[in-house]
Amino acid sequence: MKLLVFAHTPPPHHGQSYMVQLMLEGFGGDARRRKPVSDDAAATSHGIECYHVNARFSRGLSDIGEFQGAKMLLIVWFWLQSLWIRFRYGVTNFYYIPAPGKSVALYRDWLVMSLCRPFFKNVILHWEAAGLGKWLETSAQIRSRAITYRLFKPVNLSMVLSRYNVADAEKFLSRNIVVVNNGIPDPCPDYLETIQPQRRVRFAVRLKLFAGMTPTPREMAEAGDAPDVIKVLFLANGLREKGLFAAMRGVVAANRSLQTTHRSLRMKLVFAGNFMTTEERKEFDQLLQLPEFASAVTHAGFVSGASKLRVLREADMFCFPTQYLGENQPVCLIEAMAFGLPIVTTRWRSLPEMLPPDYPGLVPGQDPEEIASTLLKMATIESSDQLFREMFLKRFSLDQYLSGLAAALHRVDE
Repeated sequence: MKLLVFAHTPPPHHGQSYMVQLMLEGFGGDARRRKPVSDDAAATSHGIECYHVNARFSRGLSDIGEFQGAKMLLIVWFWLQSLWIRFRYGVTNFYYIPAPGKSVALYRDWLVMSLCRPFFKNVILHWEAAGLGKWLETSAQIRSRAITYRLFKPVNLSMVLSRYNVADAEKFLSRNIVVVNNGIPDPCPDYLETIQPQRRVRFAVRLKLFAGMTPTPREMAEAGDAPDVIKVLFLANGLREKGLFAAMRGVVAANRSLQTTHRSLRMKLVFAGNFMTTEERKEFDQLLQLPEFASAVTHAGFVSGASKLRVLREADMFCFPTQYLGENQPVCLIEAMAFGLPIVTTRWRSLPEMLPPDYPGLVPGQDPEEIASTLLKMATIESSDQLFREMFLKRFSLDQYLSGLAAALHRVDE
């Protein structure tokens, strides 16, 4: 099957661009640039031959969703590349990722569909973001809604990430709708040998401290660096909607509670990510001027590769109280599950579907007091590390992701 992939890979680096990169690499890369492969190598590409138009409209995170005149010229350039691939290589399947509910991004989608769709037999939408259908019905003007439905008239296939996400595809009357979870390479194949034992030792020491007991010097030494400090990781862009400031205030509120009940314990939030706006960076810096925030929050900056693995290994918990408009199946939660971290996140969009039924770490919104009480509760619950690790391997591995994508894509040919 020949597939034109009209989507960008990092940079800018975020979950959607990363998943496109993994898909392309898993299917053998751009067919125009790769060397001839053996039959065995061709078999591992799942029978998908990709032709990539790297439709990168934004140079950085701050450009995403912003109107710029140069983006209009880029659309024409990407369209010309698509036409060349269509007729030079006989590619009739067009793969595209619709925007979330943002006006500028939606206008971009209108232009892409108007220019490209008439030249391709099959259109395949991959709904990496959630909420476009609801946003059109509740926030967009009637004319915008009508234009969108007309340009996205029934497509051959919609791939969605969750049951919640199905509603978006149904709004556009997709002929086939298939649920395919995101998946990533295993970031910690040594989990059972190195990570799980250390985390369980720290948990045992933490339980003693919560009970007012004094761990032995040997237990404290085996628990590693500062076992009396519960390290809470926030691994995402520094957006208010993603929950950065709610997580900060939640950790500070948790420390106030610990100060009155368990003076030997405290929490520390590690924020690993970049800021997308100067306003949010300024607010963050202002909060760090306050002593209780300065002692409870540290900024690790953008992390990748070995530095990302290090902050995940060193964390005791993961906090992600997001209410981001397009949130669907964030990679950061999948990474936290792979590392067996207890998770505190919101009951928002597709997120509850990622977690076990009746999971106690869900909060309804971004209220700091609710986040604080949930963090304290999860810090004392018997570790769910093995359960999360098994869920990652069964549902969110790279092999599962690629196999699910390939099976869904081949339905178009069938």
